[in-house]
Amino acid sequence: MTLTAILASVAVPGLVGSRVPSPADVVDPGLFRQVEVATLPPGTVMTIQPQDPGARSAGHLEDRSVMIEPGLRSEPTEAAVRGAQPGAGPRSIAIRTTPNRASTASKATTGGSRVTSGWHHDSDISWYGPGLYGNGTACGQTLTKGLVGVAHRTLPCGTLVTFRYKGVTLTVPVVDRGPYVAGRTWDLTHGACAKLGHCFTGSIDWKLGRG
Repeated sequence: MTLTAILASVAVPGLVGSRVPSPADVVDPGLFRQVEVATLPPGTVMTIQPQDPGARSAGHLEDRSVMIEPGLRSEPTEAAVRGAQPGAGPRSIAIRTTPNRASTASKATTGGSRVTSGWHHDSDISWYGPGLYGNGTACGQTLTKGLVGVAHRTLPCGTLVTFRYKGVTLTVPVVDRGPYVAGRTWDLTHGACAKLGHCFTGSIDWKLGRG
């Protein structure tokens, strides 16, 4: 008891220059607004706002965009358009016409092709297309697997040519320049050869105009 009284009477000096903390200021409740927090479902929830396409600049980057220093660019600004048959050289075609005779069908031979009443029999007519689909033809179309036409080196675009094979007759326009192979006159598109049943290189009858 005596020890306790002695300890209680000892004065403990405070630190020099120290201050007792002032009472907390009263905060104005008007500075805050009420916020309601909804109960979130279990798991992690993330919300990503979609980007506004209208806010993009003209030079926005796509997922596969490649950034190139201007001084290091080597490719041309625009890719050249490949032609369906770009290497077909000019070649003229000479057609000998034979007068019509009432009694017998006229026959003649021109350039190795047999001519009968306006029909020419050619033993070396081919077709083309694989590896070239999607390219432009010399007459302004896009070569597709279903395009019906024929390639010729010099006849004007749109010239009608009729082909006949095993009872099937088909009139098609000239849509391209070709063929590549020397000595050949016609190169059918896949759409034309499929309709004729002649998707190979071989004999076929043909005539200018409608059959």
